[in-house]
Amino acid sequence: MDPQYAADARHIWKTYVPRRGQADTVQGELLRAVEKLRDEAQRNGNVNWDEHFEQLLAYLREKFTASGLFDAETLKELSADLDRLADFERPLTDDEPFDRITYRVVDWYRAHPEPVPREHV
Repeated sequence: MDPQYAADARHIWKTYVPRRGQADTVQGELLRAVEKLRDEAQRNGNVNWDEHFEQLLAYLREKFTASGLFDAETLKELSADLDRLADFERPLTDDEPFDRITYRVVDWYRAHPEPVPREHV
């Protein structure tokens, strides 16, 4: 991962992602969602997949699509990566798709550097 993106992702994680439960900010929840999906695929082989993981994917899709930050090509790539993650019967063990999504989380954070509150669902 690009060092500056990695540094920003660490900052988001330390600042906005709680030890347990949902984040209070969009920035934190976007990164928490990616890392929950990564952990489930890579550590557990998606054996615990349920509607919660579907909700995380839907949240990422909605926030990225509605943001207006990304061009059509980037949105196409994001959609393909999220579609691949949604294929829970074939868990992803490669970091590359998760890292690409994390780059977009960092881009979202850079466009919204102040905390954006969110309601827990």
